[in-house]
Amino acid sequence: MKKTIWLLSVTIVVLIALSIAFAQAKGVKRKRVSAQDYGNVVINNFSEKNNVAPVVFKHWLHRTKYTCRVCHVDIGFSMKAAETGVRCDDIKKGFYCGSCHHEDKDSFPPLEKKGFSGEIKNCDRCHSYGKNVKFENEFNKITAKFPRERFGNGIDWEKAENEGIIKLKNEIQGITIKRKPLENQKDFGIESKITGIPAIIYSHKKHTVWNGCEVCHPDIFSAKKGKTQYSMEDIFDGKFCGQCHGIVAFPNDDCQRCHTEQV
Repeated sequence: MKKTIWLLSVTIVVLIALSIAFAQAKGVKRKRVSAQDYGNVVINNFSEKNNVAPVVFKHWLHRTKYTCRVCHVDIGFSMKAAETGVRCDDIKKGFYCGSCHHEDKDSFPPLEKKGFSGEIKNCDRCHSYGKNVKFENEFNKITAKFPRERFGNGIDWEKAENEGIIKLKNEIQGITIKRKPLENQKDFGIESKITGIPAIIYSHKKHTVWNGCEVCHPDIFSAKKGKTQYSMEDIFDGKFCGQCHGIVAFPNDDCQRCHTEQV
């Protein structure tokens, strides 16, 4: 009797494990992330090891101020979350986040001096994971008049820029190396392999405004058209276009934002 109960218990555990694995493999729809949290990145390379709360980096706030290439090319952040391995000492020396968050820069420094002897530690403004921190910049207030879209954090960032609601900086003084702008490459079509789905019209102009050329080429895509082979499964898995779309840029649920060719 005990053996039968034991076998039954083991069978149930195995079936549950298989069901979870099957659901993950088949891509069961995940819970939609709230607008203010979409694109946020938790950085915990060293924080908890040093008894400090992890950093919550808010992509939405920074993309109201800078283009993507400023951080991912000029400053040197990896496109993969937490891969850069930033330490507090790096920031204090003016590297990485310290390129902007420094006592002689526009953004708040880690340690802010007030008056003759007063000091304010701004640790919680970044190391906020799991804490009830009241922030100066609230998503709903800042984006209240931004043009909307259906997916991601609900903001049409391209339209917000075109309408002059946000004006992005594409360089940081003392860090960005000034160079002559490259001529925009022509848009091109990418044929869909599924019957009934329009082809993709890839816009170089839209992407170079935010990324320049360096974010995509040559690390993600070959500079030669057609040489890089990928599928929608790869994109949903966070590769190629999926390195931005579905993580920070609008998600892949919004098929019509890419598949736009009129048949």
